Amino acid sequence: MHERRSFPFSLFFWSIILVAVGTASIYLAYQFVVKPQRALQNQILEQKETIVRLEQDKQRLETYLKLLKHLERRARVEVLRQVPDQKGALLTTIRFTEIDNAGKPVSASREYTLPGEEVYFDTLVIKFEDHFVETGDPFKGHALMLFRRVFSSVMKPEEGFVIDIEGQEPEAYSEQKAPTQFERDLWKRFWDLANNEDLARKQGVRAIHGDAPYVRLEPDRMYEVSLRSTGEVVITPGTRLAAAPAAARP
Repeated sequence: MHERRSFPFSLFFWSIILVAVGTASIYLAYQFVVKPQRALQNQILEQKETIVRLEQDKQRLETYLKLLKHLERRARVEVLRQVPDQKGALLTTIRFTEIDNAGKPVSASREYTLPGEEVYFDTLVIKFEDHFVETGDPFKGHALMLFRRVFSSVMKPEEGFVIDIEGQEPEAYSEQKAPTQFERDLWKRFWDLANNEDLARKQGVRAIHGDAPYVRLEPDRMYEVSLRSTGEVVITPGTRLAAAPAAARP
């Protein structure tokens, strides 16, 4: 007969002890080494994300403040003369010249003679969503303006002098750089965007509207009509024109 083997209680016991010790070691290592390291890494990651977010907020604020001062489109208006017509009604003749930020002309000057002295500069403005402006988006990072026409308080707006041709990109924008396809489409579809909220939203447009600031012009003075990147159309107070040099006497 075969001899019956006894169960190895001693080996079994020490195996359990080893497993218990190993499990305890793993648990202690996780609690006192791995877990604190992960917590520290998460804390560092959160701090980095906070720093990045604060830096982005700072950059957006700086960009917005810079945009408030940055002029995208500017025109010089010189009052050449104010004289009565044959019936005694006042006529005002102005020279309208678009200029860059350095004051240099970017398009040919145009002269207009209007009845009266209170003159309106009728514009159409496209404003984009704030995040496009704040991040300096190359396509939508600034407001766009159309100098639609100029007229006076004693004229009907539709009788005014056309400056930019509706549906086409303004000459001043074309002079600065080649228009993008987005900008060409935007000008062609200007009024479609104005009347179609869904279409405007797809193009990132926040607002599209007319704006016609006016000023009472005085003779021999110069004014500036300008568009800020934020979409605000402003007219600067008039400054005295430099006197033309006197003709030399014989």
